[in-house]
Amino acid sequence: MKIKTKVQNFGKRLSALRKNKGLTQTELGIKIGVSKRVIAYYERETKYPPTHLLLPIAKALKMSVDEVLGVKKQLISDPATAKLWRKLKKAEHLSHKDQKAVIHYIEALLAKS
Repeated sequence: MKIKTKVQNFGKRLSALRKNKGLTQTELGIKIGVSKRVIAYYERETKYPPTHLLLPIAKALKMSVDEVLGVKKQLISDPATAKLWRKLKKAEHLSHKDQKAVIHYIEALLAKS
């Protein structure tokens, strides 16, 4: 059985990811060693990613190649939020009683704000 990877609309995804990270085309180009014009071309004209630049693009955007390709969804862009999610993920391994305490504490903080 063959697994199909959907890499369509790479240019649109690249543009959205770049903007989400607060980078201009020029800034992304500098980070990966290409011109603004090349970034503009990839965002407008390219349906498929330039394979030799996938890793540099991923590093510049601080995400995995799978996230850049759209194979794995990027859920969190803010580092502080990502840290919170990692901690909550670890809380899954707590006892049921401790999980309830964490939920109660979060609810109290949210009610306070």
